[in-house]
Amino acid sequence: MFERIAIKKILRLKRQFPAILILGARQCGKTTLARHFLKGEYFDLEKPSDQQIFIHDVEYALRRFEKPLILDEAQTLPELFPVLRALIDEKRDEKGKYYLLGSVNPVLIRQISESLAGRVGICELTPFLYVELMGKAGISFETYWLRGGFPDAVLSQSVVEWQAWQENYIRTFIERDIARFRLKMSTIEIRQFLGVLAHYHGNLFNASEISKSFGITYHTVKAYLDLLEGHFLVRRLQPFHVNIKKRLVKSPKLYIRDTGILHYLLGIASERILLENPKRGASFEGLMIEQIITLENLKYEGSRFYFYRTHAGAEIDLIVDRGQMRIGFEFKSATSVSKNDVRNVRDAVKQGLIHRGIVCYLGDRTYEISENITVIPAKEFLKS
Repeated sequence: MFERIAIKKILRLKRQFPAILILGARQCGKTTLARHFLKGEYFDLEKPSDQQIFIHDVEYALRRFEKPLILDEAQTLPELFPVLRALIDEKRDEKGKYYLLGSVNPVLIRQISESLAGRVGICELTPFLYVELMGKAGISFETYWLRGGFPDAVLSQSVVEWQAWQENYIRTFIERDIARFRLKMSTIEIRQFLGVLAHYHGNLFNASEISKSFGITYHTVKAYLDLLEGHFLVRRLQPFHVNIKKRLVKSPKLYIRDTGILHYLLGIASERILLENPKRGASFEGLMIEQIITLENLKYEGSRFYFYRTHAGAEIDLIVDRGQMRIGFEFKSATSVSKNDVRNVRDAVKQGLIHRGIVCYLGDRTYEISENITVIPAKEFLKS
């Protein structure tokens, strides 16, 4: 059993809010976390026998339980939320009484915002982070990078088993989660759409370009992307804008959040193929961005995340904005770092765009470029 870092945030929220919402992609480990690390009566509302307890009289059922309640796949029972609001308001001082787990972000967030605003703390659970698996089950950094963080994928016994899991996951996602939204595209076209997004990974997103290739409108492409982002499959990283006299890129960058899914869509099935593939740099960049954003969100509240790029080519891969402090990251999928590799970070510090710069790479030495710029191995940075 692997302990999840998110538990610390969930315990903080438990002391502050009557209800805690744990969001995350399907099969990222929410149920395992709930069963092994949370105390309370557990019910899976997708299971008919469990749903039967609540479906006829939600209020009566909720009042029966003195212990905290853990309600998995809570979005499948919409009538739950207004009743929870009423019960919470009766005893606002009672904290940590309800744990709500959900996989379908767009639906669940809307239900929460309509019913439980101000009464619920939210924690996103991602697939395994590298630091959670580091040195365990024989998982190296390279294996984790290739396979991604979904538990059954990263712990697969063979490439064939890993590929089978990925195929099943993508098919289930398309035929179950996406199909319920009745999109204009067929399942085959949605699969092709995901393949196109994989090739955009780490690049500026051009909705007009994609709309022409699929024969759909620009607005439809953006709506589909909203849906995929809401299901934790993709991330759009927004550009950072400051009041300086530079022509800045205004389009977001697109990333497939889990590198295992990314590599499967790209046909990358081994560490050697990954290291030789033209998408290696973008893949490494996406891996580090996802790890850092997740760890930041678990530790700090209110941090915001951007990239920076000018039309002249100056770029910072990731800016973590904590309000009074901005940290800029550059990611290099190489075992050494040249002066040219840190030029943009150095310039950004001089201009006051960022206060501190960190360059993460695949080498094994940590050293200072200047007082505010550090070069550090990716594995060491994630561990620390």
